[in-house]
Amino acid sequence: MNALLFVLGIPLLGGMVLAVTGHRPWARDVNVGFSLGTFVAACFLTAHTIAVGPETLWEKQFFIDPLNVFLVTLTTFVSLTTAIFSRPYMRVEQDHGKMTPPRMRLYHSMYQLFCFTMLLGLTTNNLGIIWVAMEAATLTTVLLVSVYRTSASLEAAWKYFILCGVGIAQALFGTILIYMAAEKVLGAEHATLLWTNLNAVKGQLNPTIITLAFVFLLIGYGTKVGLVPLHSWLPDAHAEGPTPVSAVLSGLLLNVAMYAVLRCKVLTDGALGTPMAGQLMMGFGLLSVTVAAFFLSRQKDVKRMFSYSSIEHMGIITFAFGMGSSLANFAGLLHMTVHSLVKSAIFFTVGHATQKAGTQVMDEIRGLIKVNPTVGWGLMLGVMAILGMPPFGVFASEFLILTTAMREQPWAAPFLFLALGVAFASILARVLPMVFGDTTLKPLTHPPALVPVFVHLALALVLGLYIPPYLNGWYVQAAAMLGG
Repeated sequence: MNALLFVLGIPLLGGMVLAVTGHRPWARDVNVGFSLGTFVAACFLTAHTIAVGPETLWEKQFFIDPLNVFLVTLTTFVSLTTAIFSRPYMRVEQDHGKMTPPRMRLYHSMYQLFCFTMLLGLTTNNLGIIWVAMEAATLTTVLLVSVYRTSASLEAAWKYFILCGVGIAQALFGTILIYMAAEKVLGAEHATLLWTNLNAVKGQLNPTIITLAFVFLLIGYGTKVGLVPLHSWLPDAHAEGPTPVSAVLSGLLLNVAMYAVLRCKVLTDGALGTPMAGQLMMGFGLLSVTVAAFFLSRQKDVKRMFSYSSIEHMGIITFAFGMGSSLANFAGLLHMTVHSLVKSAIFFTVGHATQKAGTQVMDEIRGLIKVNPTVGWGLMLGVMAILGMPPFGVFASEFLILTTAMREQPWAAPFLFLALGVAFASILARVLPMVFGDTTLKPLTHPPALVPVFVHLALALVLGLYIPPYLNGWYVQAAAMLGG
């Protein structure tokens, strides 16, 4: 399929081109151009998939269906808006001396390669290649997190590399166990790591081996998702890396890791015929929501605070998919969408705010509404959206998840309500003085790129009021594929 070739080829080519020219003044525009090309190719791929349905490509090594094509579109869209946001942001970083020409070259090339690794992980049919793509994504983001070359950023990158390296090693062992189980059914001569082949015979896979495999895979990929207690790399990586990297980490990479977990959950459910996988996911998800909510109140760094918010929301998503019903899966997919849109928009506004204030300490950031009204209102609206205030889409998805939990898992509902209440109070108490407090700061030197902020928030608002039929069809088909 030509569209898939362009979806994968454009960011790979972009990484190679920007590895040579990424330090040029026009490299920021080239970065946007490659991201735009990838998004357009993803739209063609989506239209084709809607027209013809799921299909395998290139000797079955790639597989496109409603679940991953929806995530491909979301990933390329947020990658595009983040590239647009990074144009003025990285120019200011250069003016401040934080980014030298070699660092700009590294940033632009790794940004495109990071997008490539995520898209490769989403579209491949081979569980082994998914693992390779996740490892490659780890390596590219390590370089992005450490791009400032400060002692704090290098420490954060090293911590990220070590913890996620250990996690990805667990995922490798889980993948090997799946191969062992599949070889006994399919035979060594068949492609035993192709997900479509495994899905066709999942009822014949050895339950004991698959149980062990899922445990290792959940721990491994759960490290990338940021599930507690595997989460400690995430706040440091967000706090010390460039803000565009924080936006794509929270808005995209966590989703890709969750996608890998979901593919493995489908196989596990079919092999065991029991809710073991879902119960594990509910446990990790509920623990993540609760712990992250209480850690929010202790944060002083604004980017660390919103990184804990990402852990909280990924916990909600994990819990939703763990429940496993069609409605819960639908709500989980909707929450993935609106969280990606809103959280990246928040990081866009936070990036401009911290640049102007010269600090990420929340007590020293005041009066954003006076420094730049659009930054202030963008942050305020983004916070109200991520906290689940109606009529934004986060409210709709959280409402579906909570009501489903009250019906299917009533024991968990009080913990969810408590965690969401604590998170609401903690974030709002911190953000209100940042937006409406008194300040003596002057307006920003460069006009901030706020179009992506309000585009994201507008989409999140629309999804809270009305889900277009074609998008609803995506969600319904993908939810059905996940079981329930």
